This record gives sequence, structure tokens and C-alpha cells, in this order.
Amino acid sequence: MRRPHPPLLAAAVVLLLATACGTERADPSGGVGAAGPTPRAAVTDPPVDGVRITSVTIPSASPTPSASPGLVHADPLPGDSGVFAAYQVTNDGGEAMTYTVLFDFTTDTGAVMADKKVTVAAVQPGRSTSGTVHLGVLAPGASPVTRVKVAEVTKVPADEAPAETGACPSSGVRLWADDGDAAMGLRVVGLHLENCGKRDYALDGYPELSLLDDDREPVQGIRILHGGAAIASGTGFDDPPGPFVLKPGESALSGLVWRNTTLAGTAVNVPYVRVLAKPGAAPVTVTPGLDLGTTGKLGVGAWKRAGR
Repeated sequence: MRRPHPPLLAAAVVLLLATACGTERADPSGGVGAAGPTPRAAVTDPPVDGVRITSVTIPSASPTPSASPGLVHADPLPGDSGVFAAYQVTNDGGEAMTYTVLFDFTTDTGAVMADKKVTVAAVQPGRSTSGTVHLGVLAPGASPVTRVKVAEVTKVPADEAPAETGACPSSGVRLWADDGDAAMGLRVVGLHLENCGKRDYALDGYPELSLLDDDREPVQGIRILHGGAAIASGTGFDDPPGPFVLKPGESALSGLVWRNTTLAGTAVNVPYVRVLAKPGAAPVTVTPGLDLGTTGKLGVGAWKRAGR
């Protein structure tokens, strides 16, 4: 296949990322040709909690999905799949929110070949923010990706967003949840705290937790138990609490422990957990996705120095 002329490819990508007012389509010869102005079309319709994909770029060598609005064909860079999507996040609420979006890269039949998680920080009320998400290198043996969709959206108030990297929060500490571990129905998610400030930070005891539903309203009927052993032994969060001080640059670790067993009754899912590192601390809302089943219990470990 003849590669498209570089200026023409650049023009197609600029048009894709700028306004998506027109649609780029593959011409019969395999090059990229500009179509006339068309109504702006979303690849995902309706938006998922304020997030929508405005257009998708697929390498010319990939199979062409039929009637996919917002589709652009282009040759990938060496070593890269060349698949990416432009998206838009719109905050219709009344406060600044930080969004975490999971994008699925799928085949034409909907099989997920890969997913990517993107954080969009501090989208102001009544405003929209645009960006792109790239597939990167597709795993060996994976089927060709022809579509991108918004799989999941979580959002938290911007001033309560976790901060694993970037500027140190005004509180002087970062707090975030990791991706967790799962085995035989047992779930363990680490809570990490780093003293990124200039002063010592004292800890003694357990994080204070508030469980919140999709509307960030309190979830009732769940017992929060101290220590991982309240749920299962050997989780690494069984030690009793004790006082210690984090010097600047030092870190601490706690953890959330639960089982997703479902028996009689209604299963409970808790998408948001508001965490206070200690009484009076600034709240941080994490999104560990607690699928508590019908157990009605969540264990939380005492703070301990990281690495112990």
C-alpha cells in the first residue's frame, strides 16, 4: 500500500483533534482523503457520564468497520498500533471534578483487546476538556482493533482527588489507592500515603472511611472492621495500630480487605470511598470499586510504615 503524503496525513490528524466538524474517510486507493463537511457525530452515543468519543483513528491496514462515524484512517508509526481516539469530557455539575475514564479498544464484534485508563483533572463546572487516548502497541496475536468505547467513568470533587504524582497537595501529603490484588474471592486494595511536604506527619491508628454510592451519598448497612484479619488471615494488614512519624519523603501503607461472596440478599457495590488519613485530615476520595457481594463487611488495616 502506498503511504499517504505526510502533509496530507498531518492535516487529517489536525482536523481530527481540533473540531471534528468534518469526517475523514479512507478513499478507495487506500490514501486519506478529506470528506466534505458533515454534522458532528459521536462514536459513543449517548455520552457516558459526561464523556464521549468524538472520533477514532484506525491504521489503513486494519479492517474497515462499516458506517463508523468519526472514523479516520492513517498509517501507524513504526512499533505502534496507530489506533487512538479523541474524546471530550463535559462537566454539567456545579463543582470542579476530576474524572477517571476507562477506554476499551475492541474488535468489530465487541471483543476487548486492551483497555486504557485516563485521568482528566479538575474539569470546571459548565466546561469541557478534550484529549486523546492511544492504544500503543497491541499484544502479539490480538485481533485487529476497530472500535474504541467508554467502558467506565468515575469522578470525584477535584479538591478530594487522589494525588499519586504531580505537585504536592496543600495538605502536605499524597493519598491514593492502588489497583489491588484478588485471589479466591478475596480482594485487597492498598491505601498509600506519602509525606511530600516539608514537615513531619504523625500517624496513629486506622484511616477513617466513608462509603459512598454512585451519587456520592452514604452507603448504609456495611460494617467497617479494624484489621485485615477481620475478613481473612495473611493479608498483610493484621498488625495492631501504633504511633509513628513520617519524615518528609517517607510513606505509609494501609489496606482495604473484603470478600465479594454473594449468597441470599442483594449484592452491594461501593464505587467511592472517602478517606481521612487521621481525624481532621483533608478528605481524599478513592475509587477501589468495592464489590462487597452480600457479606456486609469491609476490613481496614492500621497505618504502618511502607515496606514493613
